Amino acid sequence: MALILKPGQGVLYMKVGNHAQEPLDQIIARKSREIEEAGFSLWGYGGNTCHPEKMVQPFARSYERRGDVIYLCMEPMESKHFADPIRADECSIDGITWDEIPPQINVRGSRYALAIKNLREEEFDFDLATTRVALGNSVGLSGSRYIRGRVDKACLEIREEADIAGAAQQAVRIRLIAELVAPYAVYVRNRG
Repeated sequence: MALILKPGQGVLYMKVGNHAQEPLDQIIARKSREIEEAGFSLWGYGGNTCHPEKMVQPFARSYERRGDVIYLCMEPMESKHFADPIRADECSIDGITWDEIPPQINVRGSRYALAIKNLREEEFDFDLATTRVALGNSVGLSGSRYIRGRVDKACLEIREEADIAGAAQQAVRIRLIAELVAPYAVYVRNRG
């Protein structure tokens, strides 16, 4: 099934690659197994541009209230993420109350994680100039202007028209998608 993005739809865009000393193809296989076994998975990440409480949770809840699905659109990139592959054993939606991560799910070398289902490889061009940042300090800025330099993820909304000034950037190639599910994003930690 080809993903069709419509104006007004929410999308979480993220660059992905090797993580915690594990190649991306192995991560995809592992996450697919986790979804089969647990009904969902947790996709680990770091950085504050998509902070669980301040960005992802309010972003996803606003679209969920409208009955929309929030897609995680992932662009593969070269990555040399060498964090130790230590498994997180707890997660929290607020950083205060912690719950055990189900034993079928392995989040490694991350501070945060996205709750996902229906992970699949799907390839299409995604023009970031047709998006805008949906919340935060850069709200309204086109996705093509926001995703630059070290910024590798964003909560975006599809626009009716492309940002002409930002259209000079070439479209990115999405190769992996998933659906966000409640609680959308969590903190993760290892008690050790």
